[in-house]
Amino acid sequence: MLPRDELLKGLDNRDTAARIIDQAEQALKTWEVVYSDFLSPPELMEAQQMFTRLTDIRLLAWGGYPQAERKRLAIARSELPLEESQVAIAALDISGNFLFDTATHRDFLGSMLGTGIVREKTGDIIVLGERGAQVVVAPDLVEFLEMSLRQVRSVPVKTRQIPLSDLKIREPKKKEMTTVEASLRLDAVASAGFGMSRSKMVDLINSGDVRVNWKDISQPSHALKAGDLVAIRGKGRLEIGDIAITKKERYRVQLTRFM
Repeated sequence: MLPRDELLKGLDNRDTAARIIDQAEQALKTWEVVYSDFLSPPELMEAQQMFTRLTDIRLLAWGGYPQAERKRLAIARSELPLEESQVAIAALDISGNFLFDTATHRDFLGSMLGTGIVREKTGDIIVLGERGAQVVVAPDLVEFLEMSLRQVRSVPVKTRQIPLSDLKIREPKKKEMTTVEASLRLDAVASAGFGMSRSKMVDLINSGDVRVNWKDISQPSHALKAGDLVAIRGKGRLEIGDIAITKKERYRVQLTRFM
């Protein structure tokens, strides 16, 4: 049995983590690969952190393409090989004429959930503007959604399965930069990385629009470290790279901004 209480200590998404522990125990017992539902980035991060010290469990996260936010976990004994192609996911194309009634990510998700499915069975939604959207789902939903998803907002749609290779992924633009700061405070480093004033960054943090490693952070003084990921709704992400101390005892921080 896995040390459940120790693994769950301090986690925010305890219910999800408990289910993954159950699945890991099943994988250990049966010597089979077990799959989680689609996990949000915070759930995925905590799940991966849980098992970092356990050498008998192997995890592989996959959501259909490298930049996917929502992913399923393949969980297996460490002796078993895992490949992305083993993770059970499928892709759907939701096509319609949205020229005069634009639909957002929320609209497509709402219409899908309106058919009776649950969020945990759906991955990323890629909105294609006036042409519709593409969505990653659990394979057992394909036939049901092909029959049931007929309208998004006021627009009639046709839903059909497509190969994962047909997903229209936009490669994120990225910008490398370096900043020198007196401290590693979130408001100082992030304002430099996102190219905005420190007071504006403080406003965004106070309003709940800033996350670090997918967790909401409400303190502008939160200290960043190498490897952290800062995300602002609608403005992209900032990865904290190497940190060095200058001769004047300031912090030289390597940053990568994804837009």
